[in-house]
This record gives sequence, structure tokens and C-alpha cells, in this order.
Amino acid sequence: MNKPRIGLVGVGLMGHGIALNIARKGYGLTVLEHPGNQPLDDLRALGVASAASVHDLVRQVEVLILCVTGSPQVEAVLLGEQGALVALRPGTVVIDCSTAIPASTESVARAVVAAGGRFLDAPMTRTPKEAAEGRLNLLVGGDAALLAECLPLLQCFAENITHTGAVGSGHRMKLLHNYVSLGSVALLAEAAACAQAGGVAPQVFVDVLAKGGGAGVALERLRPYLLQQDPSALRFAMSNALKDLGYYATMAQDSAAARGIAQAVRDTFDHAVAEGGPQKLVPELVDILIKKPR
Repeated sequence: MNKPRIGLVGVGLMGHGIALNIARKGYGLTVLEHPGNQPLDDLRALGVASAASVHDLVRQVEVLILCVTGSPQVEAVLLGEQGALVALRPGTVVIDCSTAIPASTESVARAVVAAGGRFLDAPMTRTPKEAAEGRLNLLVGGDAALLAECLPLLQCFAENITHTGAVGSGHRMKLLHNYVSLGSVALLAEAAACAQAGGVAPQVFVDVLAKGGGAGVALERLRPYLLQQDPSALRFAMSNALKDLGYYATMAQDSAAARGIAQAVRDTFDHAVAEGGPQKLVPELVDILIKKPR
């Protein structure tokens, strides 16, 4: 069977890895030119093309993947006079791998269908390292038959693909995941700051938690920073963490769900952005809490 032509908007830290793996698996790929892209040289060497506008891009493709920052960016790419839906070819599949507010996702999906397209929300977990390795986790909301149709493409860059339910459920599960992940990091960072204030050695702190109830992915991603001041195991900016926690708060409020702990976690990252700046990486929360405790 002929492979569909793919378009990608958002060649950032995660999108660049996605693009590499799609191109390496022999799909024709066109990416949107944008100042926020990672360098495209290695993609161009694999035959990846680029388009100067969303309209130019979407006219060339049968599947459009979005890997942008959040709901405002998704809506800007798809909606309005300059949006993709104006030029969408009938039957085009739109796959949103961004992190977004579920209510916005459901509205966008209806607009895609009204324009003659089909829609999946497929947000990612894991890091740029796994993106480059083609080992992301995808949480996919939408029609099961459409997911099955798109599975060969998604398997180019994902190791684990979970069908979460109807449209919007992928983004709901992503926000739940990120809240638990970032909340765990915030808890550990605050405990590490307290440990330092009390004279507990970092190696002792890590070793004891790793052998008990503190063990897990969050500790392992903080371990290099706690022991060597190396934040690279979790290359996620404070500003993105704060954005995701804000989206979680909106989702919880829309659902009339409990969110007291979530507010405390959000306040912690708000403090971190104010004190350290938006581009600090999440593991650096430890030092911010040591220097400027809340």
C-alpha cells in the first residue's frame, strides 16, 4: 500500500524526534517552516520538505500532525482564515500530539469534521530522548477504526499506544499523567530542599527513597540533578510545567473535581517561574526551593 504524505507543524524538541522517525520509516514528510523549529538540516538530508505557510502545507498532505505548545497554538494552526481547515483536503486526518485543554480539543475536533476531515488527539508522554529513539507513549482519543488505520504511522515514533476512549480523552489522560508526574517531582524537590536544610546528604536521601516508598520514575529523573547538578534527565521547562498544571486546573474545574493539592503544586511552579525564570528546567526546582523557600 502507498504510504500517505505526512505534514508536521511543530519541529521542537519533541517534534524533531517525531519527524526523524517518520522520515526514516520511508514516509514522505513536509514540515512547516517556523522560527521555533529545531535545525532542519538532518531532516532535509532524509528528504524532508518544508512549506512556508499552513495552507501550502495542508494542500500537500493526507495526514497533518500537530506538535505545538498548547490549545491557543492548536487553534491558531487550524482555525480562522489562515488556519489549515480552510485548505483541508477531504478525508485528511488531523492528529494532535500537543498538550491541550480537553474542552478546546472537542471543539476543534468538531470543526475538523465539519471541514471534511477526521481527528485524533494523541498527546505524548516521555522526553525528547525517547522521541529521538522512536519510543514515545501515545494516549489516543478518537474512533478506534481511525486509530487502527493510523497505527503504522504512529508506531514509527511510539513504543506504547493506548486508546483512551472518545475524542478529548487522550488530552484528559495526558493532563492527569502530567499532574501526577509534576506533582511527584514537586514533592520530591521540596523534600530534597528540606533534607539539605537539615544536613541530610543527597546520596543518603536518594538511596533511602530508592529503596522505599519514594522509588519511581520521578526520583530517577531527579537523581542526576540531586547528585551531580545535571538537569538533562528531565528536559522540560518550568513554563511548560506551569502551563500544563494550569490546563489541569481548568479541566478539574470544568469537571467539578477536587483540586486542592493541584493548586499547591501549581503555586510551587508559579513560584519557580517567578524566581528562576520560565526556561529553567524542572529539576532545578530543587535549588529554587533551597534558595527561596515558599
